[in-house]
Amino acid sequence: MAIRIATSQMFDRPMSLMSQLSAQADKAQNQIATTKKISGAADSPTAWLRLQGLARAGADDGAYSANIKLAQGVLAQSDGTLESVESQLQRVKELTLEAGNDTLTGANRAAIAEELDSIRESLFGLANTKDVRGQPLFGSSTGDTAYVKADDGTISFVGTGDPAKIPIGEGDSIQPSISGAQAFAAGSSDVFAVLADLSAALKAGGDISQAYSDALTGVDASLDSVAAARASVGARAARLDLSADHLVDAGEAREGERSSLEDTDIPTAITQLQKTLTVLQATQASFTKLSSMSLFDYLK
Repeated sequence: MAIRIATSQMFDRPMSLMSQLSAQADKAQNQIATTKKISGAADSPTAWLRLQGLARAGADDGAYSANIKLAQGVLAQSDGTLESVESQLQRVKELTLEAGNDTLTGANRAAIAEELDSIRESLFGLANTKDVRGQPLFGSSTGDTAYVKADDGTISFVGTGDPAKIPIGEGDSIQPSISGAQAFAAGSSDVFAVLADLSAALKAGGDISQAYSDALTGVDASLDSVAAARASVGARAARLDLSADHLVDAGEAREGERSSLEDTDIPTAITQLQKTLTVLQATQASFTKLSSMSLFDYLK
């Protein structure tokens, strides 16, 4: 019995195959040209979603990295300023020891008092240093000034709380500086009061033994406070270095995963493209030959 073959049946299968091969070749060429094997969710929904997650994580870490650099800058500024404070306090101690010499004349004491007043003003300026953001370096969580001077010359810390923290990682933050209360206060008094009291005693004349003793105790306590503050700043700076290294490692791992999901393996893609083109050309040649033959050649 004769088998009837529809004309469309002879052409549909090879045409469908050529269409598929052509699409595969176009896709491979696009992957080679763009170096990306995934251009949209349709290419691989699972990989696409993961790539979106990696991109968001990268953006977050980019913000954290910027915050770490900011915090490092503020901490470095804090340490440098505290070093200047420490240097001034060392000079205050020298002057205090000098003031305790009973052989000093009134003029000598007046000169020491004048230098102490000058150092007090210098420390007042250091205490109100602005950080790289324009905020008070030794301020609190509120306000734009750390220390104020009253009409009677009294210098006092204003604001409440510690300096605001900066986020440096998921659920992690750091305080980039210290408050003036930590840096300049020593027990129940602070360095400004210590200097003012000693200066006043020197200007008043007479017995300064009590003022001298209080000043030595206060200056030593202030030096200890500054040393502790610098140690705290140094520890936080070291912590930031570790956090920065962690972000670098995480970024490298994330980039490796992204590349494995998204980047085209060029040599493999070229080889696959060549194979696809070879099969396509062979199919096209077969189809051309098929098209030129008479339908009767297929009737059995």
